Amino acid sequence: MDKQNNLDKKKFFVKNLSDSLLQASAVVIVDPSGFTVKTQQELKKRLKSVGATMTIVKNTLLKLAGTQADMDKGTLSDEVLSGPTALVLASDDPIAPLQVLAKFASEFEIPNMKAGIVEGSFQDKNALLILSKLPGKKVLYTQVVGSLASPLYGTVGVLQANLQKLVYILHSASKQ
Repeated sequence: MDKQNNLDKKKFFVKNLSDSLLQASAVVIVDPSGFTVKTQQELKKRLKSVGATMTIVKNTLLKLAGTQADMDKGTLSDEVLSGPTALVLASDDPIAPLQVLAKFASEFEIPNMKAGIVEGSFQDKNALLILSKLPGKKVLYTQVVGSLASPLYGTVGVLQANLQKLVYILHSASKQ
């Protein structure tokens, strides 16, 4: 009876994990080796502040859930899923958790990012490190809008200057 109960728990876990993988904007697989309870709690707290979660998972269960969620095969390879595995799932901004992981790794020298999926695209360790240096999605949107709006502000300024000159000339002409 215990075996059946344990099997049911695993099936339930795999189903929930599969659903989470489908809904995530970013999935990062990291090596949690070297974590103490304190450092793991600190990382989880930092990830939570940017809308991400971290869970330590068994590789076999992650493979099952990843297959159900139709994840990229590169992420589920034996090379990536060797040794201990922790899974970071982002719900909103896919870049923010990468930034948190990179900053945390520079402070504590752990965790080591293995691979991931960012907005449906497989990323290896090097690509994840490059993405972690990008600003967040909201900042990028703001920069694009600023770049598009800048010429418009210049045009408005030029038109206003001409109108001000016209008003000045008309005002001078009315005094004569």
